[in-house]
Amino acid sequence: MTKDVILSICGLQFDSLETQAPDPVEVITVGEYYKRNNKHYVLFHEMMEGFEGSTKNTVKITDNTLDIMKQGVTNVHMVFEKNKKNITCYNTPYGNLMIGIFAKDVKIEEQDENIAVRVEYALDINYEHLADCQISINIKSKDAKDFVL
Repeated sequence: MTKDVILSICGLQFDSLETQAPDPVEVITVGEYYKRNNKHYVLFHEMMEGFEGSTKNTVKITDNTLDIMKQGVTNVHMVFEKNKKNITCYNTPYGNLMIGIFAKDVKIEEQDENIAVRVEYALDINYEHLADCQISINIKSKDAKDFVL
């Protein structure tokens, strides 16, 4: 995997009250990849409409765990660990939320020029179940022969 990567993050939220399939939210951006101590890291910045500054994102992938850390306009450290519930404070410009993440499944597929992560989890906000969710992250080397957007 090269240092320069394209990162695709796609999320789905399933509300028990909805009768139709949810619309996915997808972000595609460039990032920097590195591997240290058998852990994969991807760094990228995101802008939030209506706010000055950016948020630095660090994605850390280990054997069965996905960590997403945000610092800047929003601040949070989310840990997705199979069959464990992790609670954290999500600081946003609109206020703070206590979120709980219970990862039901964490799948990681690693290839030479691609890493794919898929997590299924239950999301709690302020100790109440909000939704069942999925997040898919695809990290692809910019130099990959089969690179396609």
